[in-house]
Amino acid sequence: MKLVTYLDGRPRVGAVLDSGVVDLSGRFGSMLELIEGGEEALREARALAAGSGPAARLDEVRLLAPIPQPRRNVFCMGWNYRTHFEEGLGRREGQGEELPEYPAFFDKPTTTVIGPHDDIPFDPNFSEKIDYEAELAVVIGRAGRSIPAGEAMEHVFGYTVANDITARDVQRRHGGQWLKGKGMDGSCPLGPWIVTADEIPDVQNLSIQCHVNGVQKQNSNTRFMVFPVARLIQELSLAMTLLPGDILLTGTPEGVGYARTPPEFLRPGDEVTASVGGIGEISNRVVEENLTR
Repeated sequence: MKLVTYLDGRPRVGAVLDSGVVDLSGRFGSMLELIEGGEEALREARALAAGSGPAARLDEVRLLAPIPQPRRNVFCMGWNYRTHFEEGLGRREGQGEELPEYPAFFDKPTTTVIGPHDDIPFDPNFSEKIDYEAELAVVIGRAGRSIPAGEAMEHVFGYTVANDITARDVQRRHGGQWLKGKGMDGSCPLGPWIVTADEIPDVQNLSIQCHVNGVQKQNSNTRFMVFPVARLIQELSLAMTLLPGDILLTGTPEGVGYARTPPEFLRPGDEVTASVGGIGEISNRVVEENLTR
């Protein structure tokens, strides 16, 4: 099932059936409420969707991020595709010249999250080296701590598409940690929906692509992850409880702008499309906006 948060007077939870959206907001006040309800809530959502007609056509509503206001920062994974790690060798100014033995986690603040078609802000006073990173995002459905890899997929609610927009110059200048470079408001487009885990039988065999103004920049597959999804959940949850609704970005493949010759960074007017096979695509325009005054 595809689950959305859409705007119709107020944010509403819905299910996408064919080209329509079934309103589930009479039962679920938010996507987080649905996720927290577990399997019972999901069964109820399916029954409601099957027994109700669409409230609107999908192309008539504004889709928000599936979880517009996450309860916690978005968890992220760096260097999870070997080819992406290798394309940056000699370009990272001394940061990470050997592939890590363990996942390299960081996070993006909740204020980075925007919808699947919202504008990505560009403020040259903050950064002129804004880059794209198409990624598969995992949504946690069941709480757990120190989750074994063999049980990790039981904790997954579903999947969505993300673009880890990054200010590369800012990323480099803060002591080797990435919070500022990854934390710009509006730098985490998510969507267009959450596809429930039962619809994705093999998460480690999904195409992942990024296009800028219609030109393909990234083209890979999740089978090339260094650390598969189950291992990421195992490592992230070690001694740290994951909660329903937590979002984990799983890394980006090769083809990012800073590693190209010459480097290619996003500019106002650019249209960036990130897609993951079996899940969907998000497309966002870069728009100049004042973030520093």
